[in-house]
Amino acid sequence: MRDARPDRHGFSSRFPGKSASDIQGGPMHIRVQKWGNSLAVRIPKPLAEDAKVEEGTVLNLAVSKGKVIATPVKKHKQSLQQMLAKVSRKNLHAEVESGAPVGREVW
Repeated sequence: MRDARPDRHGFSSRFPGKSASDIQGGPMHIRVQKWGNSLAVRIPKPLAEDAKVEEGTVLNLAVSKGKVIATPVKKHKQSLQQMLAKVSRKNLHAEVESGAPVGREVW
């Protein structure tokens, strides 16, 4: 099989016209480009969609056996019990006065 040539954005695929899910993780070649003093890669839309990566997503970058691995950082959702366990006398604030009742609230 012949290597595909990258397009003007540095993307190439051996399966043009197919999404990343269509090719089940098949090869998609992208070009590393300079961005300031760093290097950057663009994540093609089909791969971003399959990985559930969007603008603003935080990625964990690691190197394993000479390969760069980018993994989305999952937001750790805490339960109310976990959050309340962090409350102590040192970080507990005093009551806050919000003024006289305005509607039908009962204090």
